[in-house]
Amino acid sequence: MSRRPLYLLPRVCLKAETKQRCEVIMRIEEDVKLDFKDVLIRPKRSTLGSRKEVDISRTYKFKWSGREYNGVPIIAANMDGVGTFAMAKAFKADGNGLSVALVKHYDIGDLIAYYEQNGNDNVWYSIGVGDKDVEKLDAFLESKIHKTGKGIDKLCIDVANGYSQPFTEFVRRMRDKLPDVTIMAGNVVTGEMVEELVLSGADVVKVGIGPGSVCTTRKMTGVGYPQLSAVIECADAAHGLKGLVCADGGCTVPGDLSKAFGGGADFVMLGGMLAGHDQSEMEVVDVDGEKYVQFYGMSSGTAMDKHAGGVAEYRASEGKTVRVPYRGSVETSLQDILGGVRSSCTYVGAVTLKELSKRTTFVRVTQQLNNVFGTEG
Repeated sequence: MSRRPLYLLPRVCLKAETKQRCEVIMRIEEDVKLDFKDVLIRPKRSTLGSRKEVDISRTYKFKWSGREYNGVPIIAANMDGVGTFAMAKAFKADGNGLSVALVKHYDIGDLIAYYEQNGNDNVWYSIGVGDKDVEKLDAFLESKIHKTGKGIDKLCIDVANGYSQPFTEFVRRMRDKLPDVTIMAGNVVTGEMVEELVLSGADVVKVGIGPGSVCTTRKMTGVGYPQLSAVIECADAAHGLKGLVCADGGCTVPGDLSKAFGGGADFVMLGGMLAGHDQSEMEVVDVDGEKYVQFYGMSSGTAMDKHAGGVAEYRASEGKTVRVPYRGSVETSLQDILGGVRSSCTYVGAVTLKELSKRTTFVRVTQQLNNVFGTEG
């Protein structure tokens, strides 16, 4: 007598409505899912003679707000040390149309003052789903600067788990409340939830659970999804509904951004790659003659001690705290990041960033780099 593998054995249940017996089977998806480290982009014949010929800006018209965006679609994450006022000013001075999702823990007075002095063109106002977040948002909406039309025009609704029904309902309420504001919401990693959030009013869906450099969700919960496959599948789902996706997390080098864009991401959000700079608004410390800056996940004990009075008894920390080498001004890092994306386009003959996904063929690999002389570079 043949026996089915253990993971296919049924568990018997009884449907209360019909008293009908049914089988619930635990599933294992056999399809290979890929991270950025698992692939390279295959080069193709090109007529481009220089990186200068490549335009890496994008123009989008958002589904629900009706607003337009034009610029390089890279967003600094709404994390302490990254999503700062100083970072937003540096991005604006860069002139490429980069944007910053501001940390949600800024004081309302400081937020209003920033918008008054610097405008709203390259910042996303960030909130969670808590009552205090909504109260602060409402206070901003009542401010003089917002009523003049120069206040919040882009809203980032950010939670670690975008799969809960209350989150979907919250997005829907925000869309009803702010019909002309561009809304980015997440995080999720599967197509059906991307569709749900787009249909609930999100213009952009943030994609990524666990890939971040200071995120420990996969370790603490066992939940996640390889980031490249998540981006490819979620982009396909969003684009069918005229929505957009933002790849959030997992980029460690400039080439990873190109892979994300090549996989269909409309925006890419960066955390660790932008940490440790002058614009972090964090203290630079000296350790044995070397300079470092603290960097931590927003679900870490450090973040919760700072912003929530500690880790609540019903949860665990899902982030870590590290020291990253001090890197000076973010301008040098931006040059590397933008130059890397332009170079990727020249390798596949993409004159514009929009063409990159159409010109991308991924090759599965077992090794990315030759590290015989170390891991730098």
